[in-house]
Amino acid sequence: MTAQSDYAALVQRGLSLDLTRGKPSPRQLDLSDAMFSLPTSYRAADGTDGRNYGNVQGLAELRELFAPLIQVPAGQIVVGGNASLTLMHDTIVHALLTPLPGAARRWVEEPEITFLCPVPGYDRHFTICERFGIKMVPVPMNADGPDMDVVERLAAADASVKGIWCVPKYSNPSGIVYSDETVRRLAAMPAAAPDFRIFWDNAYAVHHLTDTPAELADLLAISAEQGNPDRVFVYASTSKVTLAGSGVSFFGSSPANVKWFLHNTAKQSIGPDKINQLRHVEFLRDGAGVAAHMRRHAELIGPKFELVDKVLTEQLGGLATWTSPKGGYFISLDVPHAAEVVAKAKAAGIALTPAGATHPYGDDPADRTIRIAPTFPELDELEQAINGLAVCVRLVAEEHA
Repeated sequence: MTAQSDYAALVQRGLSLDLTRGKPSPRQLDLSDAMFSLPTSYRAADGTDGRNYGNVQGLAELRELFAPLIQVPAGQIVVGGNASLTLMHDTIVHALLTPLPGAARRWVEEPEITFLCPVPGYDRHFTICERFGIKMVPVPMNADGPDMDVVERLAAADASVKGIWCVPKYSNPSGIVYSDETVRRLAAMPAAAPDFRIFWDNAYAVHHLTDTPAELADLLAISAEQGNPDRVFVYASTSKVTLAGSGVSFFGSSPANVKWFLHNTAKQSIGPDKINQLRHVEFLRDGAGVAAHMRRHAELIGPKFELVDKVLTEQLGGLATWTSPKGGYFISLDVPHAAEVVAKAKAAGIALTPAGATHPYGDDPADRTIRIAPTFPELDELEQAINGLAVCVRLVAEEHA
């Protein structure tokens, strides 16, 4: 059969499949059902009544639990609600309205603000920048992280460059892990802006798919060693660890940055949901408890990543390239004419993240990157979706032959 006949048969099936977002599946969420009977006490370790106002920074026992996992000292962590994206958004709002440590003025008073954006990258980082009129400059991603020659040149030459977005471990969507050399260069490089910040979105710090977890150098500690202690903002959450809609998130940084962040946060909150923080401490217990829980996640989603790789290998050898990540939530598929492929998939009932979403302003100049999110569907639906996607890739290739 030709790709055209395969595609006609695909459309006839009337599918309704969704690979658009990296959501945990219901079976993954089931792993945390025991949390509904927790906490067993509303008292924190220091006697704090979790039912009441107070403690904007978050409970010490939760910060201590996650400190080694996100590579931030417990005293330099602030605990937020279920979305680390909220903390990233609020950090930029705070920087716009209140001078950062080391800054001469508020970002809102700058003639222009520029962020460096490694591509392919996370679309929601880009939408934050778009909302606030922050100029985005794409930076190519290599196998060991962003092209540091480009990053160093841009950061050193232009004082409007105030930040860079980074998903350093099992990056969204390529799955790469930043090398020690990349981390060291980020920590040590000159920056024209004294208030330059690295937005270190370590969303997949504990999301391993193998028994040999990737190691990531400690950017916060290395930056301090290199004389840039305030350079790093660390973010993480349990959104894909426990319950996506009811997790906890983390902001970590230098003592000066944390003081600045808490000063601003105190204007919008009298204290976080400490009952949920206690729930997480009781459920996860310690680092070993987190690791055991994440192994159960890997048992559920690992076969999905293997299935995608198998189908793409069988059907698209020579027509496309794709990543085989060792952790995280995404696979990056590179094909010619990606927008046409996504459009044909949509017409066949297979929803994908829009082509270009992995680039600032939704513009992928090469029109090649498609982000695959395999975690939410069950295996049978995922197999149908990836087979259908492969048909669309073959059809577009045939049409352009």
